[in-house]
Amino acid sequence: MSIRKKKSRPAVVTPTETILESISDGVFTVDMEWRITSFNRAAEEITGVPREEAIQRVCSEVFRCSMCGADCALQLTLETGKPIIGKSGYIITAEGNRIPISISTAVLKDAQGQVVGGAETFRDLSEIEALRRELDSRFRVADLVSRSPLMQRIFEVLPAIAASPSTVLILGETGTGKELMARTIHDLSPRQQGPFIAVNCGALPDTLLESELFGYKAGAFTGAGKDKLGRFALARGGTIFLDEIGDVSPALQVRLLRVLQERTFEPLGATRSEQTDARVIVATNRDLAELTRSGAFREDLYYRVNVVRVQLPPLRRRKEDIPLLVDHFINRFNRLQRKAIQGIAPEALSLLMAHHWPGNVRELANAVERAFIMCEGGLISIAHLPEELTAHGASAAAGADVRSAHDLLDAQSIRSALERNGYNRLAAARQLGIHKTTLFRRIKKLGISLPEQDGRSRTPPAR
Repeated sequence: MSIRKKKSRPAVVTPTETILESISDGVFTVDMEWRITSFNRAAEEITGVPREEAIQRVCSEVFRCSMCGADCALQLTLETGKPIIGKSGYIITAEGNRIPISISTAVLKDAQGQVVGGAETFRDLSEIEALRRELDSRFRVADLVSRSPLMQRIFEVLPAIAASPSTVLILGETGTGKELMARTIHDLSPRQQGPFIAVNCGALPDTLLESELFGYKAGAFTGAGKDKLGRFALARGGTIFLDEIGDVSPALQVRLLRVLQERTFEPLGATRSEQTDARVIVATNRDLAELTRSGAFREDLYYRVNVVRVQLPPLRRRKEDIPLLVDHFINRFNRLQRKAIQGIAPEALSLLMAHHWPGNVRELANAVERAFIMCEGGLISIAHLPEELTAHGASAAAGADVRSAHDLLDAQSIRSALERNGYNRLAAARQLGIHKTTLFRRIKKLGISLPEQDGRSRTPPAR
């Protein structure tokens, strides 16, 4: 009599397990001993750790996460009973790669409501981080950040300017970032390994400025006990930046002209000339052309320094950059002061957008730094801003300035959507969640310039 073998039944897969296996977020659970009890397919793919190796191991051994230890999000959830949503960090994969992730946590309970462990989901942010870096690179050149069309045109030609040995004239109001532009040109140039020497020509009287620029020999004047190298000598192989060139006296202009023409100079008390190969960048907040017409600035020197000209726009003409600059300053101060300010509240940003900014980017940086000091954590609010910005806050909030600020932010979002979609108006409208006629009306109202060819158009093939 033969005995029929009983067929083994396949393991029953619950709907919950099916869902967990199909989603793109990594999911795992731990018991009260921090040992992993479940580990889904996405968790395997993101970490590079097979499920069978992860199960029953302590979670910190598997993840090597930046938040493991005292900053563990799951531990905080188990202690407080409150979930954590979207906390950022990174993990080290089995291959040793660092991956940015977003974490959410929850308490895990059994059928009787008893806490038996915790659950955590984590999302791979690598593609988002790569996209953010790509977008940042479009609006950033070294330490310069801007999405303004006026600055973007400068960014386009900056590599060519940096590669050239020609003298550069940087024009702009006080606080527009002329020295930062000069440093950026130096950092992008073949001379980047050489020195960058900055001199404020408006801060010193003629006699001191001359000795600073050209140096002196021992005995050249009372107190000159030994030789001193000037800034042109120190800048050999690098760049010398002469700020406020418009304040230099006519007598000293003659000596500067010789340096630019012949690349030679004479230290005070010297009997022979010395050579310099320093690249010269000059800057001023004054109208050099008008100074030349009035005779206060030598015409031949003007033509020597005005070889390549960079005109920096004031902040009031590039207000669409204010949100980007504020984020840039907050990130910088977070690093310098080891704080974790998350950003700026919308109403505080509206006040910044409404301000005229006579001190330009420097004034904005000072305002953000002051707010940063006053803010202990979270978002910078109106209460943290300097009094000169908040004194007229109530009237400005109801006036045309805030409407103008809103229009600038609206224009910024529309431009970004158009750029992302190759200026395809229909695709941009869909991404913004508005009808195409609404988009056309806003483009016209805000005066946004568009290329002649729509993103849907294609150049006809050559016959």
